[in-house]
Amino acid sequence: MMEEEELELAEDLEAILHLTPEVQLAIEQVFPSQDPLDRADFNAVEYINTLFPTEQSLASIDDVVNKIRLKIRRLDDDIRTVVRGQTNVGQDGRQALEEAQIAIQQLFGKIKDIKDKAEKSEQMVKEITRDIKQLDHAKRHLTTSITTLNHLHMLAGGVDSLEAMTRKRQYSDVANLLQGVVNVLEHFQKYMGIPQIRQLSERVKAAQSELGTQILADFEEAFPSQGSKRTGGPSNVLRDACLVANVLDPRIKQEIIKKFIRQHLSEYLVLFQENQDVAWLDKIDRRYAWIKRQLVDYEEKYGRMFPEEWCMTERIAVEFCHITKVELAKVMRTRAKEIEVKLLLFAIQRTTNFEGLLAKRFTGCTLTDIPGQQKRAESPLDQTNPFLEDEPGEDVGAEKDEDLAKPRKPKAPDNPFHGIISKCFEPHLYVYIESQDKNLGELIDRFVADFRAQGPPKAGTEEGGAVLPSCADLFVYYKKCMVQCSQLSTGEPMIALSTIFQKFLREYAWKILSGNLPKSSSNSGGLTITSLLKEKEGYEAAKFTVDELCLICSILSTAEYCLATTQQLEEKLKEKVDKVLMERINLTGEMDTFSTVISNSIQLLVQDLDAACDPALSAMSKMPWQSVEHVGDQSPYVTSIIMHIKQNVPIIRDNLASTRKYFTQFCIKFTNSFIPKFINHLFRCKPISMVGAEQLLLDTHSLKTVLLDLPSIGSQVLRKAPASYTKIVVKGMTRAEMILKVVMAPHEPPVVFVDNYIKLLADGNPETFQKILDMKGLKRSEQSSMLELFRQRLPTPPSGADSGPSLSFSAPTPEQESSRIRKLEKLIKKRL
Repeated sequence: MMEEEELELAEDLEAILHLTPEVQLAIEQVFPSQDPLDRADFNAVEYINTLFPTEQSLASIDDVVNKIRLKIRRLDDDIRTVVRGQTNVGQDGRQALEEAQIAIQQLFGKIKDIKDKAEKSEQMVKEITRDIKQLDHAKRHLTTSITTLNHLHMLAGGVDSLEAMTRKRQYSDVANLLQGVVNVLEHFQKYMGIPQIRQLSERVKAAQSELGTQILADFEEAFPSQGSKRTGGPSNVLRDACLVANVLDPRIKQEIIKKFIRQHLSEYLVLFQENQDVAWLDKIDRRYAWIKRQLVDYEEKYGRMFPEEWCMTERIAVEFCHITKVELAKVMRTRAKEIEVKLLLFAIQRTTNFEGLLAKRFTGCTLTDIPGQQKRAESPLDQTNPFLEDEPGEDVGAEKDEDLAKPRKPKAPDNPFHGIISKCFEPHLYVYIESQDKNLGELIDRFVADFRAQGPPKAGTEEGGAVLPSCADLFVYYKKCMVQCSQLSTGEPMIALSTIFQKFLREYAWKILSGNLPKSSSNSGGLTITSLLKEKEGYEAAKFTVDELCLICSILSTAEYCLATTQQLEEKLKEKVDKVLMERINLTGEMDTFSTVISNSIQLLVQDLDAACDPALSAMSKMPWQSVEHVGDQSPYVTSIIMHIKQNVPIIRDNLASTRKYFTQFCIKFTNSFIPKFINHLFRCKPISMVGAEQLLLDTHSLKTVLLDLPSIGSQVLRKAPASYTKIVVKGMTRAEMILKVVMAPHEPPVVFVDNYIKLLADGNPETFQKILDMKGLKRSEQSSMLELFRQRLPTPPSGADSGPSLSFSAPTPEQESSRIRKLEKLIKKRL
């Protein structure tokens, strides 16, 4: 019973002393301790095992028990002290709370007293200031009344004076008085319900109307519209009348300006009538000389009569431009058949010069049509491109020596008068476009004739491999035409000009570039009877001469220059043309044409070197590799291939120094063509002895070394080959080496041989495996069992995997394609 009670007591204590994790964490933060007895997950058994890890340590059990008892007594003392200290805490807390409540009640009473006193003070202030507010309102109303009476007095007196001055034509006094009367009348807008105020307002309107009619009559008398002679002239009265017109309805001012300008330009309409000789384009200078004299005459006689803000000189010039535009359009419609290119360009040049002169003299503030914003400046690129040179009138020369990273200053705004007259020439610009079409055709024909007369660039000269001079001449002419046309129009004529540019870019690509590429003697693009007969007779294809190689490289460089410059031409055309027409400028087809020329040139270079290596490869496949007795230096066919490579590649590299990326493309394409062909010829070498396979492996390694150094072969400057090129060479030639290693391996036991083949070549095509067996010289019976074993040992490709192992079961390899072509060639040979 005693034991059960002790267990129950222990369980109760454990339930009471069980603390939540949050409380336990807080205790650990306040009272950090490393003592195991203070841990929440204290385990008595583990603690005892820690104190007595061995049986020998039980000898000190008495000391440990004494220490624990001492610790228990100390804890009891601490607990007793804390409990006694907390005995009176509750009573002290209640007493402090009561004292705080009493203090709060006292504070609340004091706040209430202060609030009552504040309300009494506010009421007292309101009573004191009530009389002051009444006085303020009275003062404000009195001031308003006095001001209104003064304004009324001024208005009444001003209206009387205005009517009297109007009758006497005292315009200088009226100009000052009328503005004041109008300003005063604005203060009475809210009093228009009063009859007297409304009557004064009507009198002011009547005076303004009378002034307008009277001033127009004075101008009509001074400058009669009938006839071309001016009977009147400037006077102080008219000058003051213009000041009054500034205050009157804007229609009065516009009517004065309109009548004066019409009368001032009436002589022009008579002198340059449509039926007069001076009205034609060849005498267009006389029009502009006449208006210059008239503007000078106006400044001398009438410059001070009109206010400066009326900009009368500019208005006369603008109206002259509008009239001239209409008159020139009428004349050109009537005599359209007489318009020639030189005459049209002469008239346009004189007109644009006059428009530029107007821009220097006037601001264009009277124009209603504001030109578009300035086009953005071009970023500097290759200085050999004519489209990147500074155009006339562009202030960019100072920026050449500055850091390109610095922000550029904004250019001066466009000429606001551009096109104000010259727009009338736009419907007739087809004459200019047709002329440029004819000139460009003649230019292309001259380029063709010069090329035939001078011949292709010679090797060892500065022209060898360089860009053809005719290319730069063509694009310089394009730039000239584009700038000239953009000054004439930025609309449909620019679209027509871009179409002509496209036409002759294609002709240049066809006639100058593609038309002068040397013809390849070996047609690798298809199978012909001639090629088969030449191969059967051991015919060696003729190689390109050094001059022909230089010509191909020169055409390639020129095509690259044309490609880059055509792209810049497209951008320039889009900048010059109207924004709504930008999408119609597209030179992508022409850029593709030059890209095709580049590809054809590279292909010719590849075919030439490829064809030069063919006899050596044929010699390799015809050698008796089964009878080779010892391994020596590289074979003669390898020496022949290396010789051809060392002859061609340095010439091509030197001539393509300015277009390094295309030389890299040449190397990659040659490697992609040569390595599969080399592997196909390896398969023809059968049967092969062990020594013969070792000799072929040595030759393959030599070719691999030469191909890896191909980009820098024969060069004094050693440059690392591009990683993409190195990867192709290593992958292709490693396959050739693996083929020879499989051939060298013994075919007994068959399982090991097949597994070794699959591991080294990773080729699941049975035809390739059979070619290996043919190279080893196995009999057909042995080959059949080997092929059956090969099919059984092939790993099963994972289902649904797009890119699994390197084994290929569906897509034919280049070797397979070449094998099929060879079978077709053999079939044709037999039939021949």
